[in-house]
Amino acid sequence: MLTPPKTEKRPTERVHHGDVVIDDYEWLREKDDPAVIAHLHEENAYTRAKTEHLTILQEQLFEEIKARTKETDLSVPTREGDWWYFTRTVEGKQYGIHCRVPADPDDWEPPVLPETTGDELTDASHETLPGEQVLLDDNAEAEGHDFYSLGSFDVTADGSTLLYATDVEGDERYTLRLRSIDGSGREYDDVIVGTAAGAVFDPSGRYLFYATVDEAWRPDTIWRHEVGTAASDDVSVFHEPDERFWLGVGLTRSRRFLLVEAGSNVTSETWLLDTAEPTGEFRVVWPRKDGVEYDVDHVIAGGKDRLLIVHNDGAVNFELVSVAASDPQGPRRMLLPHNPDVRLEGVDAFRDFVAVEYRREGLPRVAIAKVPPAGIPADATPDDTLHELAFDEALFSVGVGSNPDWQQPTLRIGYTSFVTPSTVYDVVVATGERRLRKRQPVLGDYDATRYAQRREWAVADDGTRVPVSLVYRHDLVNLGEPAPTVLYGYGSYEHSIDPGFGIPRLSLLDRGMIFAVAHVRGGGEMGRLWYEHGKKLEKRNTFTDFIAVARHLIDNDITSPDRLVAQGGSAGGLLVGAVANLAPRYFSGFLAEVPFVDPLTSILDPSLPLTVIEWDEWGNPLDDEEVYSYIKSYSPLENVHVNHYPRILAVTSLNDTRVLYVEPAKWVARLREVGADPLLKIEMAAGHGGVSGRYSAWRERAFAYAWVIDAAGAHPSGE
Repeated sequence: MLTPPKTEKRPTERVHHGDVVIDDYEWLREKDDPAVIAHLHEENAYTRAKTEHLTILQEQLFEEIKARTKETDLSVPTREGDWWYFTRTVEGKQYGIHCRVPADPDDWEPPVLPETTGDELTDASHETLPGEQVLLDDNAEAEGHDFYSLGSFDVTADGSTLLYATDVEGDERYTLRLRSIDGSGREYDDVIVGTAAGAVFDPSGRYLFYATVDEAWRPDTIWRHEVGTAASDDVSVFHEPDERFWLGVGLTRSRRFLLVEAGSNVTSETWLLDTAEPTGEFRVVWPRKDGVEYDVDHVIAGGKDRLLIVHNDGAVNFELVSVAASDPQGPRRMLLPHNPDVRLEGVDAFRDFVAVEYRREGLPRVAIAKVPPAGIPADATPDDTLHELAFDEALFSVGVGSNPDWQQPTLRIGYTSFVTPSTVYDVVVATGERRLRKRQPVLGDYDATRYAQRREWAVADDGTRVPVSLVYRHDLVNLGEPAPTVLYGYGSYEHSIDPGFGIPRLSLLDRGMIFAVAHVRGGGEMGRLWYEHGKKLEKRNTFTDFIAVARHLIDNDITSPDRLVAQGGSAGGLLVGAVANLAPRYFSGFLAEVPFVDPLTSILDPSLPLTVIEWDEWGNPLDDEEVYSYIKSYSPLENVHVNHYPRILAVTSLNDTRVLYVEPAKWVARLREVGADPLLKIEMAAGHGGVSGRYSAWRERAFAYAWVIDAAGAHPSGE
């Protein structure tokens, strides 16, 4: 009989607001302690032994994912300046290869391989495009490392120099390098260690701007580096002392302004620098105001420089205004007023048009409007009507894709649904024509007509209607006859779980499983108030909404408690852990990936990564006793109790800096105290996103889905 690892108890005391808590497993936080590493290896060994009966199924699932995926493929080239940029994948290689080819000045048709025809770019082989140049081969950069991630990738405006930054630990600390791509392949001496992701060149290519982090791993300083000089000579151009705020740096699409963006979970501030003076001083757009968020883009309307600002100052669902770039705090011109039924999410400005992204009736939308040109008569009415892009499916996702060129006449968009593979279109703005550029290949016998997607509505305890999305094979599932089901949820940070296609998920659907998404409060699906009513002292709505969805699926005989598995990752792992305590009777299993299951311990420690920033999302339990008691009331670790817990699998990564591995490690130990038999799987060379490399990621997904199939009682072969 297999015996789970015995976790030694080393009691430590935590005292806040007069509440004394004895934590027996806090010692597991010391990952440099050989005893901790030894314990984690024991957990992995136990999990391997307990899932040994699933080995054949895991391999089968991996092979199914691999067989459905076009391993040698090509992304749709994206034009920027004089080049088309794209990424290749090659069969047998874990990572992408970043390439480019020259662009003809007036040609906006993406290049295709010689053997392809029509609008669909689906057949990429080892044959290269005319003039193809490899800029960066991630496989070569990853060689000799267990983990690899690319965090920055930018090219100078003249196309001569590449900036790239890589992380080989999983801790989101990137080493930045420069390489000549004008034919010589020379590696520059410029090497900058410890950067955050997202470094960029200024338009001249003489300078680059990047961020570094503080002791809490918060991007807090923006630096200017002059190409060809030592990193020790770099100049700090912006520092953010407030621990609630992160910094990022970027360029407007027009390349007229450099932007430094400071943001907390509820407040933002943007500073501008005219790129004609890259060593000049940044100036604030709108001074920060607690609770006000805004995003900035630059447009030239009627020949005048304007800033487009999407903001929520007195507009809970956001509105769009424009201001003079020379006087951003001056008069505001209303472009899209607040609408209680529409959550305005962003605007992208181009020379001749703007694209607006928003959310209505729980789904994302995109609309396009032309920019009034210079020189129009004063009494003329410009054609600036907003035209929404329409789609046939009832459930779908659409969003603005990669569109780096200011002068482009087309808008690149991405489209998908639960049954439609990821699709790339170019919309010709002048005519409205929509050109299909690529639909994600799905090899084998995939037929979208075999699958159905639908929206259900559950009713929460307070009467709130909660949307639920379902996808399944209609020839294998009869709604009203309980089927094995995965119920996925997240519900934090206003992050929406929109309809989307996934090749690995087909292996569940083809075994007669239903994949369901609970669009719970705390997410952003139904507008800003949907988020507000699922955070801080209303956080429990996230969990009770999820339970209401599970109850709805069971009461309507869509599934049954012995066939329903809950899945969530990160903050969704908190959701899963809380529901495991509140309503274990509705579920046959809980899959918690990089789960935030010890939130109170983490949020009480300002020295930990992200903690102070998180106070805007969860509240500050250090200073507020009510917040402390509230978080403690739902914390998965704090509320483990003697109960019948179903099967639990927790997956985490040793180098995760966002949700530390110690949280699920402690949770699993505590669950075992009350008789549960949870499993813990730890990636020993990965970060918050899990393992790197597509084949490794497929194997990890196959492992998790094999466990899900087993826990839901689905037939391993689909029969």
